[in-house]
Amino acid sequence: MKSLRPELWLALLLTLLAGPASAICTGFGPQTPRDISNTYGRNPVRFTPAPPSTEMNLCNIHTHTNAEHMGPGFSIFAGNGEHGGFKCTGSHTLTEAERTRPHGAHGGFHGVEPGDTIEVHWVYSSCNVTPGKGLGACLSEGCSNPQLRVESQVFLVVNDPNALNFIDFAYRGTMRNGLHQPRTLPTGTGAPVTFLGSTTGPSYDQTTCSPLQVTWSVRPRCARLDISSLDAWAVEGNVFEEDHSHGVRQLVTSPELLAPID
Repeated sequence: MKSLRPELWLALLLTLLAGPASAICTGFGPQTPRDISNTYGRNPVRFTPAPPSTEMNLCNIHTHTNAEHMGPGFSIFAGNGEHGGFKCTGSHTLTEAERTRPHGAHGGFHGVEPGDTIEVHWVYSSCNVTPGKGLGACLSEGCSNPQLRVESQVFLVVNDPNALNFIDFAYRGTMRNGLHQPRTLPTGTGAPVTFLGSTTGPSYDQTTCSPLQVTWSVRPRCARLDISSLDAWAVEGNVFEEDHSHGVRQLVTSPELLAPID
C-alpha cells in the first residue's frame, strides 16, 4: 500500500482525535484552540469582538507546555491528552547547549525545560479589575460577564541569554492610560490571527465545551525565549502566582465548534 504523505497522516490523526460528530458538545459558542491556518467554521454563535488589548485591563498571564493552537510555526504534533499539543518548528534542531539548563540553575518555573515549546496567554478583561491569580481575576462582583481578549505567543524555550527575556513581557505594575498592561507584547512573529473562541485548558475538549466568550489574537510564528528569564519571573514572584506551566486542551477540529476566521 502506498504511504501517505506526513501532512495527510496528521490530518487523518486529527480527524480521529475529534471523534464522531454526534459526540461534540452542542449549544455553546465557538471553541478554542484551533488550527489558525484553517479559516473554516460553522458555529452559528456570534458576539461582539473585544476592544484592542490597549483598551482593556490585563488580568492574568499564564503558560501552557506545548502550543494549544496549531499554526505555521508550531505544527509538530506532540500527542494527545493534557500533555499533548504542538511543538515549534526547529525544536528538534537545537544544540545540546541550548537544550541544557544553565549550570547551577534549579529551575524556578516548573513544567518547562530547555527545548520545550510553551504558549503564553496574556488575558484581558473589560472589567475594572487588577491582575491576579487565575481567570477569576478577570471577573468581579459587579462585572460577571466581561468582554475577554487573549493575546497569544508561542515560544521555543532555550538556554540562550541572547534569546528573548520573559521579564520584558511581564506585568510589574505597568499602567497606561489608567489600565493595567504588560510591559510590552511580542512583535516580529507575524500579524496575529484574530477570531472568536472560548477559554482553553485541559478541563475542556470537544465533548465538554467552555461557556466563556473570548476574542483571540494568535501570532503565527514561534520566538525563542531564554529559560533563565522564565525562571526569574517565578523566583522574583508575580501577582499571578504562576510558578509552573499548565496542560493543554486538545485541538478543536469540528467545524460545528469553530467560528469562521474573516
